[in-house]
Amino acid sequence: MPPPRRAGAGDTSAFFAATLVLWAVSVGFEIGARGRRELAAVAAGFAFFQAANTAVRAAVSRDLAVIFVLLCQWRTKGLENMFQHEELVGSSWIGAYSALCFSCGYFAYDQLDMLRYRLYSGWIPGILMHHLILLICFTLALYRNVTINYLILTLLCEMHSIFLHVRKLRRMAGFRDFNRKLVKLEWVLNWTTFVTARVICHILITYRLITDAHKFDKGIELPLALSGMAGMNVLNVSLGLDLFKAFARERNQQTHQD
Repeated sequence: MPPPRRAGAGDTSAFFAATLVLWAVSVGFEIGARGRRELAAVAAGFAFFQAANTAVRAAVSRDLAVIFVLLCQWRTKGLENMFQHEELVGSSWIGAYSALCFSCGYFAYDQLDMLRYRLYSGWIPGILMHHLILLICFTLALYRNVTINYLILTLLCEMHSIFLHVRKLRRMAGFRDFNRKLVKLEWVLNWTTFVTARVICHILITYRLITDAHKFDKGIELPLALSGMAGMNVLNVSLGLDLFKAFARERNQQTHQD
C-alpha cells in the first residue's frame, strides 16, 4: 500500500507523471507509426525491470552492459581513438545503441515505480529530476542517432548507484552497526564510486564538450549536451550533500549508542 500523500506531493507527482506519459507516447509513436523497431529495446528494458525482483533492479545488469561495451571498444580501438570527437558524436559503438535503449527503459520503469510508491521527497526531488534529464537526453539522442557514445560514458555514474542500492537494502535488513567492517567497506566503496564514476567522470565529459564545442555542427546536440551535463553536475552536488548527511547521521547514531 502506498504511503500517505504528503503536502505538495500531488503537484510534484502530477508534473513528473505527465512528462513520463508524454515520453511514453513519443516512444510509442516512433516505434509504431514511424517503424523505428530498433527502439523496441526501450520497451524491453522497461518490461524486464518491471518483472525483475529487487536484486536485479539494483542496476547491475545495465552497468555490466555498459562496461562490456567500453571494454570491447578499448580492446579494438584503444583509449586514444575511443575518445575522439568524431567517435563520440557521429559513431555508435557495438552494442551501445541497444544498451542506451535498455537504460531508457530502466529509467522509465524506475521513475514510474517512485511515482507510484512516492519514493521521493521535496518539491523538486533530485532522483526524479535525474531520471527526467536522462530520459530527455537519451531519447532525443536515440531518435537522431547522435552522441550515443557520449551518453554511454555518462552511464558510468550508475556504478555508484549499485552501492546506493546496497546501502538501502542493508538498512532495510536491519544492519546499521557503523562499526561493522562490511558497513565501513560499503561506505568506502560508496564514496569511491561517487567521486570517480559520478563526479570526476561527469566533470571530464563536461570539459570535453566545452573543448570540442567548435567541432559540433550547428543544431541542438551541443546545447542539449551542455545543459544536460550542467543539470547532472548540479544533481551530483546535491547527491553528495545528501550522502554526507547520511554518513554523518549513521556515524553519530553509532557514537550515541556506544
